[in-house]
Amino acid sequence: MKLDFPVHVTLQKNFSSLVLSAAVCSLLVGAAFASAGDWPQYRGANHDGICTEQILATWTTPREVWKTPTPGGFSCFAVGGGRVCTLVLGGGEEVCVAFDAATGKQLWAQPLGSAKYDGGGDNGTKENRGGDGPRSTPTIDGDRVYVLTAQLSLFCLDAGSGKEIWKKDLCRELGGKMIRWQSAASPVMDGDLIFVCGGDGGALAAINKKDGKVAWKGAAETLTHASPIVATILGVKQVIFFVKSGLVAVEPATGKELWRYAFPFKVSTAASPVVSGDIVYCSAGYGVGSAAAKIAKAGGKFTAKELWRTEGNTICNHWSTPVLKDGYLYGPFSFKQFGIGPLKCVEVATGKEMWSKDGFGPGGVVLVGNNFLALSDTGKLVLIEASPKGYKQLGEFQAIGGKCWNTFAISNGRVYLRSTTEGACLDVAGK
Repeated sequence: MKLDFPVHVTLQKNFSSLVLSAAVCSLLVGAAFASAGDWPQYRGANHDGICTEQILATWTTPREVWKTPTPGGFSCFAVGGGRVCTLVLGGGEEVCVAFDAATGKQLWAQPLGSAKYDGGGDNGTKENRGGDGPRSTPTIDGDRVYVLTAQLSLFCLDAGSGKEIWKKDLCRELGGKMIRWQSAASPVMDGDLIFVCGGDGGALAAINKKDGKVAWKGAAETLTHASPIVATILGVKQVIFFVKSGLVAVEPATGKELWRYAFPFKVSTAASPVVSGDIVYCSAGYGVGSAAAKIAKAGGKFTAKELWRTEGNTICNHWSTPVLKDGYLYGPFSFKQFGIGPLKCVEVATGKEMWSKDGFGPGGVVLVGNNFLALSDTGKLVLIEASPKGYKQLGEFQAIGGKCWNTFAISNGRVYLRSTTEGACLDVAGK
């Protein structure tokens, strides 16, 4: 179904009423499938939340370039080929919306199917059945856009029109079923492959981006709400899935298992793994805590040995993935401490807490040079020095309203961020 809307429309129960006006600019340097300036998928092209450009070292009030309603969800912005895509709520469905990156003109809006979620929301509308909306971030690759819905339908859309090119029901085709609270994972692409898990008891798999065919299908696992990552460890590229049994690393081209690390599961897991050299960090809420495993390779075989593990919610990432710099993790470490949860610095090799600062809740972080930006769950954007020596704030700005349980993007001196109600673009270019 192709929908054509004017620049100002309202995404509500009826698609003909939608208020969306956006202007978003091109984003970050990426992997092989991304052009310079693109931020083509969740947490950037390299899956690590790291920005390589310079921005202001201090600020008081960044210039607001634009602000626009973004009705429902925790989907982030993805940018590529002069287009900007995100997921919103509309007419009881998840909707992928595309804008012209330079002007903000709406190019198309494509409905993707039911927006039903198991609780977890607070806006009380019948439309989203208690949930806050889509959590998956689209992936833009040349003339195509790839979207994974909460119901585990993987779409390939034409980037110019939004028209469906192909669609796969991952539960049905990979032998799985839906998990509690539905999927929150984003489609993670590397080369010609998109890496997915087929739900509860479904297979780990790689889908060919060109035709939607299964390139390989591996072990049966239960999906969590965490997106997989692609990383290189000890010279070997691998896809690391965070599933109910723990971490599972496989060869991207074949799905051959490289190593496993058992990690306890309780209720849900949503933060992606973080790789630091030969160390892989993971964390979960609900009292599970966090841990780090050291990966070794001998005789062509990988092993994973636990370095440390801590239980409880003190060193814990619920759904906010931290960023890494020089062996230290920076990010929101808390569990359901909305509005007050601390931002922390944690040594990845030991789990030692270096410092803690209250007042952030579960938001998002992006590393920028020697500093990092943190978005609180209430829309406050804070620039902080990335140092284990202590918390040093360099700038603070109330950027947007609404609930911000997601991350954001930085490109060409601009920050692009959104909540369940509105999105904004801020000019923070270094002088």
